[in-house]
Amino acid sequence: MGIPVFIFALLFLLLGSLATRSYLLNLLGFPLYVVAGLIVFSLVTYLRELILSSHRPPVAGSMINQLVHFRRIFDYQIKLALRYHTYRLITNSHSHVYTADPSNVEYILKTNFPNYGKGEYNRGVMKDLFGEGIFAVDGKKWRHQRKLASYEFSAKILRDFSCSVFQSNAAKLASKVYVEALASKEMDLQDMLMKSAMDTMFKVGFGVDLNTLSKSDEIMKRFLNIGLERNLKENIKVIDSFVYKLIHHKREQTRNEQGAKEDILSRFPIESEKDAANMTDVYLRDIILNFIFAGKDTTANTLAWFFYMLCKHPLIQEKVVQDVKLATELRDDLSIDEFVLGLTEAALDRMQYLHAALTETLRLYPAVPVDGKCADEDDILPDGHRIKKGDGISYMPVFQGESPFKFTAFQGGPRICLGKEFAYRQMKIIAATLVMFMRFKLVEESMNATYITMFTLHMDKGLPLFAFPRFNS
Repeated sequence: MGIPVFIFALLFLLLGSLATRSYLLNLLGFPLYVVAGLIVFSLVTYLRELILSSHRPPVAGSMINQLVHFRRIFDYQIKLALRYHTYRLITNSHSHVYTADPSNVEYILKTNFPNYGKGEYNRGVMKDLFGEGIFAVDGKKWRHQRKLASYEFSAKILRDFSCSVFQSNAAKLASKVYVEALASKEMDLQDMLMKSAMDTMFKVGFGVDLNTLSKSDEIMKRFLNIGLERNLKENIKVIDSFVYKLIHHKREQTRNEQGAKEDILSRFPIESEKDAANMTDVYLRDIILNFIFAGKDTTANTLAWFFYMLCKHPLIQEKVVQDVKLATELRDDLSIDEFVLGLTEAALDRMQYLHAALTETLRLYPAVPVDGKCADEDDILPDGHRIKKGDGISYMPVFQGESPFKFTAFQGGPRICLGKEFAYRQMKIIAATLVMFMRFKLVEESMNATYITMFTLHMDKGLPLFAFPRFNS
């Protein structure tokens, strides 16, 4: 019905202009007719969806509204979610449904999981960066990667290796912050956290030491700014060249049985030897980069918001310090390197207040604010709203963590984040180390942090603060 309406509107405007012989219309010509026709077409579509769509989610506006509110898009979406637990924004071709109803979220992520995949649109948006990695694919490729990753993440050798990397890099970060604190220097903690997370994920993922905290070259700048810069494709070319060299090097190591196979990349070539036709270098690149970017951005951004909140609430900052002290039972006169060795799995498990504070940070500032799916077939959500085939559908984590589907910072159901425990472990090690040795204060205490609209909730303009030593290290 949409195309005939558009053609009819265009013909109506053309006939109207011929009848009135408007000077303005003759001057501007056909482009004006097309724009006017699109406006009429959109208006007719909007009115039709508003009036005639029985049992569909309420229309909260057009998708164009998201462009209008782009810089504060997540605030806009939450505002609508508080008014309608489930609503939709419409285009001329389909609707995009947003829901904050936990029963709907559970239904989408678990109960009727097969009907809600990434869809062509989301795959197209993510393809340049994520390729055919686990976050951008459905079906057979998703199941294959999920099975491989699940096995790797459950392996004791990787768990032990990653924990030692978390400890080592937390010590490097804390030492750098401590030096800045002694010099009373202003620092951008978010930038330092991003670099530390990059070092950590490359060591766990590729077995490579980048040391971006102490140096920064062009490749690392592109990795760190991949979600922020305009020349995305140029950045990806440079990154790909770097990553493929690592993959070739790892393949040679695997063939010659050199070095320990602790990192993720060292373990995948073994699997690729069994299925060389499918486990190509391109496929390995996609698999590994998906985990690198997921682990780098989510943990670093969450920690940035965490320290921002600690600065806003000094009493909570001190309670976190006391929680770490009680959990570790370590002396205050230990060096940073000695302290991180005491952050055992048992000690981390006892840090329940720190765990709660990190979780509250994720509730307030979810690392992935909106996750998009697409309906493969017509459906009815638990709240009674009808979903049409081709509808986009996204859920928003705005509820308290009473169940996995009210706290979806790590998704839920079959796609629940495999690295959830790894992420908590890494964040707790970094947070515990930093708060034990430094007290943090915002440069501008009245600062109200905002975000940049991108895949993950990256803090706009960094996190400028001062750190003050608690005692000599």
